[in-house]
Amino acid sequence: MSLRARAGRGGRPLSTWDTAATAFRVAPTDLDVLGHMNNGRYLTIMDLARLDLMTRSGFWARLRRRGWYPVVAGQTISYRRSLTLGQRFTVHTRVLGLDERWIYLEQTFAVGDDLYAQAAVRARFLRRGGGSVSHDEVLELTGPLPAGREVPGWLLEWSAGSKPARTWEQPGRVDEDPAGRA
Repeated sequence: MSLRARAGRGGRPLSTWDTAATAFRVAPTDLDVLGHMNNGRYLTIMDLARLDLMTRSGFWARLRRRGWYPVVAGQTISYRRSLTLGQRFTVHTRVLGLDERWIYLEQTFAVGDDLYAQAAVRARFLRRGGGSVSHDEVLELTGPLPAGREVPGWLLEWSAGSKPARTWEQPGRVDEDPAGRA
């Protein structure tokens, strides 16, 4: 089933600031050789759950009308328990907040009240014609951030520390010391 067809199917309408609970079931194609859900599959399912939040809140349609689209710039995930074949689980997706450049989301994988994995996502919005969408433009589309909602300090530190090293940006220079020492 395509991501678009699956996202937004069922569930009550939401605001952009609500938590979307998106139900899934582990399929045979989700498994790795050890019989549990492959770590890369979690990231694909996170995409689908984010699309569900955007679709059910009407945010996806508003983005498309303006010619904007979301891109993930970074994510970190911690796995606590294994999901196995046929197991039903729910991904809870919520926007944590914004800074001057990024929007931050939290996504958790749960079976009932048991946490299986927890992820943080850093994303931004780009224009089809080129360029980034500003913080103020995003808030104009979503409405104001709910009172008391702010990005946790550890997540801002992670974001600041996850920029690529200069040597990664220059093919063939990985072995050179960025400080220029011999």
